Amino acid sequence: MQRILAAVSAVLAESGYEGVSFEEVARRSGAAKASLYRRWSSKQEMVVAALKAGPAQPTASAEIDTGSLRGDLLELARRLDRTMRASDSKTGMLLLQAGLEDPDLCQAIEASVGPTGARLPRSVLDAAIGRGELPSDADPFPFEEVLGSTLLLRRVNGVPVDEAYLETLVDVVLLPALRATTGRQRPLPSGIFSGNPRHTMEGK
Repeated sequence: MQRILAAVSAVLAESGYEGVSFEEVARRSGAAKASLYRRWSSKQEMVVAALKAGPAQPTASAEIDTGSLRGDLLELARRLDRTMRASDSKTGMLLLQAGLEDPDLCQAIEASVGPTGARLPRSVLDAAIGRGELPSDADPFPFEEVLGSTLLLRRVNGVPVDEAYLETLVDVVLLPALRATTGRQRPLPSGIFSGNPRHTMEGK
């Protein structure tokens, strides 16, 4: 099994989500294609299994509930940073692209391994509203647009991320931005890590 999942991860890193196929994974791992189909019904399931065995460790599957919005945002930021440090930047970028092209993949990853930090769980948002930390119409857009993109960009460019940086990002950017999403006449767009932004080929 480890050999198969390693082959999935290798193809993902080299060719992206689009390049992963049962045929290629079977060829690289030496496994029979029929055995892969018996274990996984779709490419998505196979990729999620590889992520669970590697970057998105299921040890982070516990729900986020620190008792404060600031604490919850910091814990989500730590989880996402750990996930990104566990994989190379190319894999992270390819998964981001895959999420834009296949929104169901983002949802499958979150549902399978628990909150990864790429998205703001509804439970965290509702808890913050219940405690009076956010208005009832607060929107997760700033978190899902900024946190993952920022951490990925810093990783790609070799810029360090430490606890002091994460605290500053939460205090100076994410908390004020979440509070600023209320009272709008029009709905906010989907964040790039939210799993459902509109994907367009315009300009290509």
